[in-house]
This record gives sequence, structure tokens and C-alpha cells, in this order.
Amino acid sequence: MQTRKLIVATSVIAVMGTLLSAKLQQRKSSGLEMTKAAQAFLKTLTPEQRKQAEIDYDDPDRLNWHFIPKPTRPGVQIKHLEGEALKAAHTLFRSGMSEPGYDQALNVMSLEEILFLLEGGNREERRAKRDPLKYFISIFGKPSLKGTWGWRIEGHHLSLNYTITDGKVVASTPEFFGANPGTVDTGPGRQIRVLGAEEDLARQILKLCDAKQQKIAWRDKKAPDDLRGGGVAQPETTPSVGLPVSQMSSDQKKLMRSLLSEYLKNMPADVVRERRNAINKAGIENIHFAWWGSSEQNERHYYRVQGPTFLIEYNNTQNSANHVHSIWRKMSGDFNVSIKK
Repeated sequence: MQTRKLIVATSVIAVMGTLLSAKLQQRKSSGLEMTKAAQAFLKTLTPEQRKQAEIDYDDPDRLNWHFIPKPTRPGVQIKHLEGEALKAAHTLFRSGMSEPGYDQALNVMSLEEILFLLEGGNREERRAKRDPLKYFISIFGKPSLKGTWGWRIEGHHLSLNYTITDGKVVASTPEFFGANPGTVDTGPGRQIRVLGAEEDLARQILKLCDAKQQKIAWRDKKAPDDLRGGGVAQPETTPSVGLPVSQMSSDQKKLMRSLLSEYLKNMPADVVRERRNAINKAGIENIHFAWWGSSEQNERHYYRVQGPTFLIEYNNTQNSANHVHSIWRKMSGDFNVSIKK
């Protein structure tokens, strides 16, 4: 069945997507762009909005991320911005993403409108919880080309976190995307799966496992209920488990490269380049692939891809396996905070 991109449901987001859909110029430094965009964004805010948006760099909330729906979050809410402030917010948002990553983030946000339509109960209560504009931008510290500062955009099923030092991105994790519903059927040939490729490529690796490989890769026929460490400042650092790339067939290795590219594509080019360089230096053959749960679509499953420098986790177990959580983390520490060993 053909998989199509989700058309952004909310008019404001759709308009912004159109206004800002011009092809991005080649970037030398996304950190420089983020710094300029954050400075410009803050200038568009009212004094009250700026007070909401600006948070001390050392405030505990900088490490206090989560992807669950919350009544409120630190920062200024996109819903409360308009005109130049809204344009500046999306310019900042976009400075932290590639073109495909920006599209994916908007699609994740748009799924809130579908949940609003599908869920029962009081309309006002549903809108308070399910709103594609209920996403918050937080600026931690003072955006400057000298020194360190950070920023985040976050709401239900989206948490993107950045740390910039002297105009250079030194941290871009945790990076979380979710999708609920994971699959939206709108008729023959019109299936929408916002995070479908991340699931399908991993499943193909599993399907190509021979009996010996399955014993190593397929850890359990029962899937865990969620990711490990959701909302926790630092990733799990337990040893890698599963099938190493060094023991994969050539077809499986190609699929692994495609799977990594699917996750990497969301970030700006310089961030992708640094992540790829770190992976290659540590050795792609040292990456492990592990699967839990059913091997079939629409049934509970979870997988993990772990290398010396990064960790991917993907879970689709809730709502009859139609509710996806995915994350990219840095094994040496998220938020530019080194994990003590």
C-alpha cells in the first residue's frame, strides 16, 4: 500500500510551511544560524513572552525533557505567537532541522488534530490536550557567538534539544519523534505513516535473518511497553545486544545504512556530518541490531540500534501497535553533559 506524507492539518502551520518552504541554502554552520535565529526571535516577543521564553542555562529545566502531553511546559507556546513572532519562531525551529526533518516535525504536530477528532469526551478538554500548536520554545542562556547557550522545541511526541558553544552545535540530543496514530488509513492507496520508514527498514533486517542470526538479533517475542529512559536526562549505557553489523549479509548492511540515514536525515548537514564521522571512526561493524516482540506490522514490537557513539530506540506497542516512539541519543551524554563512568 502506498505511503503518503501527512498534509498538515492546521491552517496556521500549513501557511507557515508554505511561506518557509523555499529551498534551504547550503549551510556552513547550523549553530551560527540557530544563534542568529534565536536572537531575532527574542526581539519579536512581548516583555511577558520573553520572560516565558528566556530561562537560565543552568536551570534544571534544561535537562527536564519529555514527550508526553502536559498542561504546560517551560517556554513560550507557539499558539500564543502571531505575525513576526510566529515567523521568527518557525525560522528558529527550521534552523535546527533539515528540510525533511522540518516536514516530519510538522507532521508529528499535525497528528494532534487527528487525535482531537478521534477521541471522545468534552470538546474543550480535548482541545486543551490535543492541539497542533501546543508546542513550546525555550531559550536557555543568552544566544551569542561567544559562550554556551541552548534551546528546545517540545510538545506531545516531539522534543528537540540543542546546545551551542561559540556558534557551533555541540549537542543535538535527545532527539525524539513520536506518531499517534502511527498509521492513518484514509482509503485505498492513501495510508499515512509519519514514522513508517523507520519501522519498515528495521523489520526488513529482521526478516532477512537466517536461523542463526535470529537467535542473536531477536531477543524476545514479547516487546517492552516503551522506550527506556523516556524523559530521563541521559541515555541508558548498558552494553550493546543483538546482531552486530559485522555478522550481517550484504543486503542487511545496505538496509542498516538506509535505516541510519532515515534517522540522520532530520538534522542539519553539519550535524549529520559529525554524527556520521563519529560512527565511521568507531566502526560501523560495531553497531548492534536487536528486536523484541512480533515481526509483523500492526503487532507489538520494539527495536534497538546501538553503536559506540549513539543509541536508537523505536517502540510501537501502545494502542494496538499504532503508537510510535523513537529516539536518537548520544552514548557519551546528551545535552553536552558527559556521562560519568
